[in-house]
Amino acid sequence: MSVLLFSHRACLHHDMGPHHPECPDRLRAVLRALDREEFSDLIRDEAPVATVEQLSRVHPQRYVEAILAIRPEPDDMVALDADTSMNWGSAEAALRSAGAAVAGVDAVCRGEVRRVFCAVRPPGHHAEPARPMGFCFFANAAVAARHAQAAHGLTRVAVVDFDVHHGNGTQACVEEDPTIFFASSHQSPCYPGTGAPEERGAGNVFNATLPPGADGAAFRAAWADQLLPALDAFAPELVVISAGFDAHARDPLAQLRVREADFAWLTEEICRLAERHCGGKVVSLLEGGYDLDALASSAAAHVRALMRS
Repeated sequence: MSVLLFSHRACLHHDMGPHHPECPDRLRAVLRALDREEFSDLIRDEAPVATVEQLSRVHPQRYVEAILAIRPEPDDMVALDADTSMNWGSAEAALRSAGAAVAGVDAVCRGEVRRVFCAVRPPGHHAEPARPMGFCFFANAAVAARHAQAAHGLTRVAVVDFDVHHGNGTQACVEEDPTIFFASSHQSPCYPGTGAPEERGAGNVFNATLPPGADGAAFRAAWADQLLPALDAFAPELVVISAGFDAHARDPLAQLRVREADFAWLTEEICRLAERHCGGKVVSLLEGGYDLDALASSAAAHVRALMRS
């Protein structure tokens, strides 16, 4: 099955300083992995910029404008919190990252393709409505969901997040709206300290926590026993994936023991469910993953599963 790949060179220009784990080499590693012959059938396109209107469906317009107004000089950097900064290229990269999510929704809703993978950065799932955090500026998955509703008339959009860190930003953006479903598996305790199973929003939020050291079997069980049944019951018209690969056993920022085969299994299960409910429409957005080799091999396994599902 053809999969549309969105990326953009501007996403390489966002740099938060030496030794920062969310670095341009992350995207380079993913794109190298997807440049192999087995991925020659990928349809490749450049991510457009998101508009202020699209971003303002999720974030207050004053917040969007304030972030976009931060344009440091080439040798300068502006720190927004302890681990999130902006350089001269950050604003455009953030616009391209959210813009890829929007364009991915357009592509699947227009029937051009059924699967999209957005190889972009910065990630988005920690960005709250009016607060950047955790390497994130705009809540890309929530922006995608709101665009699907506003531009394509969908009434049930699901966001599923398998990053090792809880998608607190996405949850904060959608937790009061039962037309958007949010499910997350994540390590606990771990940054950002949110995502307890008791956090249910308007009945549309489902969190499954995994203790440090949990392996692929525990990861699969959390999805098979808790999160996928809830997603199935929601019957989505579109599935947006926050595809973070930092639950991998080699990732330095957490302590789960998930492997490439586990990411591929979950991808296939999500696609199978999407086939049943919404003609297979899936838009996947790159989130975390900080061991370059593990990130590259895991993203490749994920895209391979998107292509064959």
